[in-house]
Amino acid sequence: MEQFETGITARRLFESPSISVSGSSPRSIMSTARSIHDVIPAVPFCAIMTDDPEMILSYAAERLEKDGKSALVTLVDIRGGSARALGAQMAVGTDGGYCGYVSGGCTEAAVAAEAIDAIAKGQDRFLLLGEGSTFFDVHLPCGGGITLAIHVLKDASPLRRVLARLRSRRVGALCYDAVKQTITDAEDAENGASYIRRYRPRPRLVICGRGIELDCATRVASHSGFETFAFDGQSGPGFDETLVDADTAVALLFHNLDQELPFLKIALQRHPFYIGALGSKRTHERRREALRKFGCTNHDIDRIKAPIGMFGPARDGNTLALSILADVAAARSIMKFDGDV
Repeated sequence: MEQFETGITARRLFESPSISVSGSSPRSIMSTARSIHDVIPAVPFCAIMTDDPEMILSYAAERLEKDGKSALVTLVDIRGGSARALGAQMAVGTDGGYCGYVSGGCTEAAVAAEAIDAIAKGQDRFLLLGEGSTFFDVHLPCGGGITLAIHVLKDASPLRRVLARLRSRRVGALCYDAVKQTITDAEDAENGASYIRRYRPRPRLVICGRGIELDCATRVASHSGFETFAFDGQSGPGFDETLVDADTAVALLFHNLDQELPFLKIALQRHPFYIGALGSKRTHERRREALRKFGCTNHDIDRIKAPIGMFGPARDGNTLALSILADVAAARSIMKFDGDV
């Protein structure tokens, strides 16, 4: 079994002779080159423009529960370049509505059409596009090729259980068995899973600070897909340290170390994936001295990104906010799964 850092584990994807492989010369459902539109004359449409995993799973479950049928499409192999990472998904309903992305937007309608055909036939399939595919009219601008696993959903319960785990800030997973054409959540998984798609809770950003820096960073973060919480230490509810978990980033935007230190000590204790603090290198040296007096080790202090942000110096609130969000997003993108599943 091969483990990918992108949250998907796959093996023996093409072992089951009961599953067709569309767009593949050796095992194609059609032996000659043709248009993908010859497979099904459907008119798919983008129902929700999103690549958020929770929204995709919710859409798949809702369409299944409402219409009795839906499909979940997963990117399980990449040949050359690809606009999306392994594990990227789409959800497709019987009416042609879909959400999610498995490429840069150039193949999603064609993939949805293939999924609708799979739903109609009630049988899972693998779909090859780009390099190595016989679909002559579906090209990937990146020049590579991808393999997609199309699963016709029969039960929304595994998806609902994963969604419940994510809402409670726990890691979840879906495990697909190509032979049985079934999908289960991790707790019910068997060793014969063809691929395992892992999910992390939605990234959270806790911002603590004052003035325009806090305001700008909060506004930018709220439009960047982060679950965002802001605290100034004065107004509103007090700081809730339980908000900080392994899928949380903490940004400290105070201009005063005495105001910052209570929040910083909590952040160091809760082990978020990112901690950043405002201030110059000279300010950070004073911060290090203060934290040592509180018993913090050099290892703990070295977890703090200071000065905060990806680029600098940032001399206005909006530029600082963009620098912080870019740095947090970069840290999030290289996170590895920690074995919870």
